[in-house]
Amino acid sequence: MFRSIKEINANELADWLQVGDSPFRVIDVREMREISAGTIPGAEAMPLATVPLRTGEMAPHEKLVFVCHSGARSAQACAFLQRQGYSNVYNLRGGIVGWAASGLPAVPPSNPY
Repeated sequence: MFRSIKEINANELADWLQVGDSPFRVIDVREMREISAGTIPGAEAMPLATVPLRTGEMAPHEKLVFVCHSGARSAQACAFLQRQGYSNVYNLRGGIVGWAASGLPAVPPSNPY
């Protein structure tokens, strides 16, 4: 059964990053050429096409926040993982565009794939 995708906005994610009291991962599903222009601090690069191949790198109950350019590809990643039994996945509403529009910093990727 498909559940609706949980979303988080840029300011909420910035708060989560600042507080740091609940462990979570930020995963950028854009292509490396896009990510190299800047991503969310601490985000991991995992292009959307590789997500099905890399599910073993993510625990089913781990808190995961997915980001892309506008929120469409990251929503696809969330929907895919929900179908695989992952229950704690979030889509960054508006993607990196929404992040930048909120005045938040973009940095070079921490882990090129």
